[in-house]
Amino acid sequence: MSEFVLQQNEAAVEQQKPKEMIRRLVWKICIATLILMAIGSATRVMNAGLACPDWPLCYGELVPAKQMNLQVFLEWFHRLDAALIGVSAIALFGLSWWHRRFLPRWLPWASTFALFLIVFQGILGGLTVTELLRFDIVTAHLGTALLFFCTLLIIGTALTPYQGTGTVGKLPWVGLTAAILVYLQSLLGALVGSRWALHQCFGGSQLCTVMYSHIAGLVPPTVTTLAMVFICWRTPALHPALRRLANIAGGLLTLQILLGFATFKLHLQVEPLTVSHQIIGAALLGTLVAFTVLAQRDSVSADSRVLSVE
Repeated sequence: MSEFVLQQNEAAVEQQKPKEMIRRLVWKICIATLILMAIGSATRVMNAGLACPDWPLCYGELVPAKQMNLQVFLEWFHRLDAALIGVSAIALFGLSWWHRRFLPRWLPWASTFALFLIVFQGILGGLTVTELLRFDIVTAHLGTALLFFCTLLIIGTALTPYQGTGTVGKLPWVGLTAAILVYLQSLLGALVGSRWALHQCFGGSQLCTVMYSHIAGLVPPTVTTLAMVFICWRTPALHPALRRLANIAGGLLTLQILLGFATFKLHLQVEPLTVSHQIIGAALLGTLVAFTVLAQRDSVSADSRVLSVE
């Protein structure tokens, strides 16, 4: 009997290996994607978006050693990181379908969606060069990157071991609303950056509507995120992981507002501040997505417990 139980345990461990392998891969791609967005932001603020005039090569070479300077390096390294993430997304897709018998049913389809996003992102990346940084393509480029980042976070968080407490109430909906509002605000910020709305507004009173829309758009996500943090503070039995994520979201929100104020007052003249503003915004979005997924899992587990009792 003990030998049979031992065999069952070994089989269960073997079945968990693909899930664990994919979870680790997803988190690595998440980190690489965040770095990619940081490099992309630095490329834009350093006016290096067209440092490589052709695509997908740079000056017709894989490594443009003769033309290499800071701007060329930023654009070239941005493409290199994007290519590595693309290969990783293909690996995620292949592993998810190959081991689909041992994985949740939704995972292969989620990996397929992630692969679609990274392919679409690559197309947009090429168009940003060939269309000479057209503002709508640049905005869509960042929006797709954030959506890819969120997809990875959903997969990684859903695969992370978690045992809920059943005390989340409406927090999944509050977290989802906050995440959507932050995503939309990020798109507005990308539009401000891609159209250089701040410079044009201060320089010639043009595109001020775009800039002020971004400033006004700060209110809804701020209120919703703070409401989420407040509800977490008022829920004593909440899972520590959710409370920790809520506190991180509150801290990132505060830092993001301060960075936004600083970049506004300094007219985007300090590049590290501008890059930090975008990356903290992406980190805030990612934190809200992770919070929402865990809160939803907590809610589902609570509903299951209620049904089992009934």
